[in-house]
Amino acid sequence: MDQLVLTLVILLAAVLAEPLGARLGLAPSILMTVFGCLLALIPAVPSLHIPPELILPLVLPPLLYAAARRTSWRQFAENWQIIALRAVGLVIVTAIAVAAVFHAWNPATAVAAGLVLGALVAPPDPVAATSMAGSLGLPRRLIVTLGGEGLFNDVTAIVIYTVGIQAVVTGLFSPWHALGDFAIAAVVGVAVGLLLGWLGSKLTKYLDTATGQVAVSLLLPFAAYGIAEHWEGSAVLAVLVCALYLTDAVTEIGDRDYRLVADSFWDITEMLITGFAFALIGLELRVVIDTTGHNWPGLAGVTVAVIAVVVGLRLAWLMATWAISSKLPNADEPFTWREVIVTWWAGMRGVATVALALAVPFTLDTGADFPARSEILFIAFAVVLFTLLIQGPTLPLVVRLTGVHADTRQERAVEQALWTRVVNAELAELKAIAARDNLPEDVYEDLKALLRRLSAKADPEAADADAKAALDKERKLASQMRAVRAAVTEAGRREAQAARREPGMPPDVVDRVTRRLDLGPTH
Repeated sequence: MDQLVLTLVILLAAVLAEPLGARLGLAPSILMTVFGCLLALIPAVPSLHIPPELILPLVLPPLLYAAARRTSWRQFAENWQIIALRAVGLVIVTAIAVAAVFHAWNPATAVAAGLVLGALVAPPDPVAATSMAGSLGLPRRLIVTLGGEGLFNDVTAIVIYTVGIQAVVTGLFSPWHALGDFAIAAVVGVAVGLLLGWLGSKLTKYLDTATGQVAVSLLLPFAAYGIAEHWEGSAVLAVLVCALYLTDAVTEIGDRDYRLVADSFWDITEMLITGFAFALIGLELRVVIDTTGHNWPGLAGVTVAVIAVVVGLRLAWLMATWAISSKLPNADEPFTWREVIVTWWAGMRGVATVALALAVPFTLDTGADFPARSEILFIAFAVVLFTLLIQGPTLPLVVRLTGVHADTRQERAVEQALWTRVVNAELAELKAIAARDNLPEDVYEDLKALLRRLSAKADPEAADADAKAALDKERKLASQMRAVRAAVTEAGRREAQAARREPGMPPDVVDRVTRRLDLGPTH
């Protein structure tokens, strides 16, 4: 099996993991991680050789962009305090605590090497958290804060990682220099993200085809990541800012085709890249074993200690911040202790941890080996596997035991209220057009009834009694019409496909006719 075949096998497995995960009640990311581990244990399966410095630039931009498309600036603004405490405060404290544990286990190793390990294992993975938590019916604010934490904590972790690597490689470290690097990285990242988001919004409005507009949305996250990294800014922050800016900007584009194509495209992209990324985590098991050799049993103690620190410190931090925030005046819907428990157990690590671990240099500026590189790689990989394969599958159980769930009645009421606003806006516009264009009364009434039927079809529970009755009648007739239409269209499609086999019949002409049949009578 060569690497191309292996890549195709992984992508096919990513597609199959979606329905299989739904049947087993497991997140596809967990299944893909296990699949990757199994592949790594088969001698006939080759290693997937991707330069470590390319893993993050290839994987993170589309995943971050896809995740950011599902949220907005306002959601982050409403939860910025909680997100900042976790994405900055908790990451820094965890990195320092892990560095202390690692240095205590091996005092001969530089503290900065332990800080590198701490930066690797400190940030929960945004894709792992949201993919597992999003399907469990959790409260929306819980999912928003989990996603926000996962999206922004990589910014803090990568800065700490870079500072730690520089300190080990060069032997120089300055806390003020590190703080300056953090500030510069944030400013440059935000600036690049805003600039490319603005340019992307202008390009999207200029292009008149959905394919061109979606192509721009695919290129932008890679451009934001690459430019910000080249200018020594936060590449992750640049992608997030660009995605959030563009997502808000393109809401003004009333292009139905763009929205449908973009949603489908990014759903497919996220599914394939997420599956590939988590399979890659499992595949790196072979690299970790080869790197560590027969020394891994001696690392069991410090590995357990680091896992305990990572998991235990997260619980302590969340409980402490919850206790403080719940006593503050004017607290807006504070979390309950049950939600804190779910948030704690949802802190899975993922692809960023493995990619950064693999990117740790082999040597210092002096030519000496990077201290404890194999140990750092082994411990980081163990933390990822523990959080993914232990916490991940048991998260649904934790959710059930704590009884945390979304208030579906409230969300349903919000949705119905929005539909009412939409219908009222449509009827008001219709009334204005009828008055302006002097529409005949019967035409106006027919269009008004049509709008109400369409609204009832979109959301039957929000419709009034007359609209529901008309909808029921229309559905019965539509069912008969669909059956007749399907049979007639299929006859036409068979005739078109038969013509394709005839000499002299251009295949592209047949394909155009067939596409129009597939799209329906409106096209």
